[in-house]
Amino acid sequence: MSSDLIPNNSLIVATPEEGRALAMKMARLIVKAAQPDAAIREDLREIYSQNAGMLLQTCQIVATEFATIAAANNYWRN
Repeated sequence: MSSDLIPNNSLIVATPEEGRALAMKMARLIVKAAQPDAAIREDLREIYSQNAGMLLQTCQIVATEFATIAAANNYWRN
């Protein structure tokens, strides 16, 4: 696979805000890895943008990624 699914090969970030941004990026990367054809992804975007259930599933994927990142960062506690 040519794309890095974990940017910079690390889940360690300085803040929860950076963790959330990383979670969103990781969710986008897995979609790109699962469907490498950009034209097909663009066509599918119209479908899921109109479907509340699919949008909620997207939120769940990001939340799961964020939970993983938060755990890796010991919930940003010293």
